[in-house]
Amino acid sequence: GLVIDGQTLNVIFQGGLEEKFLALTKHCRSVLCCRSTPLQKSMVVKLVRRQLKVMTLSIGDGANDVSMIQAADVGIGISGQEGMQAVMASDFAISRFKHLKKLLLVHGHWCYARLAKMVIYFFYKNVSYVNLLFWYQFFCGFSGSTMIDYWQMIFFNLFFTSMPPLLFGILDRDVSAETLLGLPELYKNGQ
Repeated sequence: GLVIDGQTLNVIFQGGLEEKFLALTKHCRSVLCCRSTPLQKSMVVKLVRRQLKVMTLSIGDGANDVSMIQAADVGIGISGQEGMQAVMASDFAISRFKHLKKLLLVHGHWCYARLAKMVIYFFYKNVSYVNLLFWYQFFCGFSGSTMIDYWQMIFFNLFFTSMPPLLFGILDRDVSAETLLGLPELYKNGQ
């Protein structure tokens, strides 16, 4: 592991040593930046995003973490004694750090699976609708007449665009929460 303080981060950022810092951190399992300013925290996150081209996640519990949370792709705020600023600036809020495992492994997996299925669903819904209109044009001799009444088209889109996402969002769970927590490697299947 690597523990680095705010003064050392100042030397790194002002001296143009960002690439050497990243090369060093690649050899570590964990990197801890302590006694750093909010600007330094956000600069570290931006550096990792820009140079390594990876998705970043930042976790914070106070007002000094807001810039870091906003600089990351995914920001998680922990509601705590330092106030609600981090929670208000984050994408997700949890009450305790121990809930992070369930948020990532269970809800992250379910969200990814649901989004993947819904993208496919919307693709096929629109293909089937356009396919229907395409073949109707051959039937009517390309006259430009409408096959479906305007109100029917509105209700078709309303029903097939609103109901499936609600049902998928509430009911679709491909793997139970206990299994996902017991086998964290299942998270990589979607990737």
